[in-house]
Amino acid sequence: ICNACRYCEGFCSVFPAMFAERSFTDSSIIQLANLCHNCRGCYYACQYTPPHEFAINLPAALDEVRYDSWKKFSWPQGFANMFDRSGMIMVVILACSLAFLFWLVNTFIPEEGEGFYAHMSHGFMVMIFLPSFLLPLIATGVSINRYWRYIGGKKMTLTELWKASLEAITLRNLKGGHGDGCNFEDEDRFTKTRSALHKMTFWGFLMCFGSTTAGTILHYAFGLEAPYSWYSLPKLLGVPGGVLLCLGTGGLAWLKTKADPNLGVARIWSSEMAFILLLFSVSATGLLLYAATGTALVEWFLPIHLGTVLTFFLVTPYSKMIHGFYRMAALVKNQTRSG
Repeated sequence: ICNACRYCEGFCSVFPAMFAERSFTDSSIIQLANLCHNCRGCYYACQYTPPHEFAINLPAALDEVRYDSWKKFSWPQGFANMFDRSGMIMVVILACSLAFLFWLVNTFIPEEGEGFYAHMSHGFMVMIFLPSFLLPLIATGVSINRYWRYIGGKKMTLTELWKASLEAITLRNLKGGHGDGCNFEDEDRFTKTRSALHKMTFWGFLMCFGSTTAGTILHYAFGLEAPYSWYSLPKLLGVPGGVLLCLGTGGLAWLKTKADPNLGVARIWSSEMAFILLLFSVSATGLLLYAATGTALVEWFLPIHLGTVLTFFLVTPYSKMIHGFYRMAALVKNQTRSG
């Protein structure tokens, strides 16, 4: 019906890609689903939505396919199924358990370093976090590789990669094709709120990651150990990045409570909310930890922060975080098609 109607052709990347297809296979439908940013503008523009007898609900249909594709290509798949069934419970139990573990280490294995290292040794944190970062990264790589091969991804050019990256960074597909935003939280009224909050989350996360990377380089390449001064690169990136991440994820959680549940997959609402709140907790506890520097509160905030960060790493391949990797791959594939 959508391929014949073509009313929504300018809304986002989904429809030009859809109209280019002469027939639809499982792989092409999965590609379209991962191109979709779930702005829901097409639903409110469509003349065939309920109460029409066709009862078209494209956002919900693509959301279902998209989420199932993440599980289909995940590795190991059992973890994705577990997160699907009880994501919120998994996040809470994992974060609390890891925070308790870090508290035990902090309490019973005292250190004599400076800053955070006065509570937990650098070697111990590296021993815990390095494999916890690399293993999920490998799992994510396997998942994306499976997806890329399934949709028939081909060798890309730097130009195609650059164009796809610009689409991802600017969130062009949340502009509704007309620049007025999407309909995620206000039904048939266009708004740029969701796009703005996504950008806060995206750039806040990148700045926090950049802060950690800068600290790692300073430590190993230049022999400069934490704690760092407020004008150092780790602080200049980490503090504003944490604020942006807090505002972005807090706003997205609020929007999710206002969105129409019938335009998405209802069963995954709690697991998606769990991921958003986890990201919020990572940034909020990081800011609290920074504010508590030099006080007795550090010994309480540090285990909580480390527990949330480690939980985030571990659930990344099976949580909503994976959507960023899939969407980037879908945008690149779309560029190779149109290019």
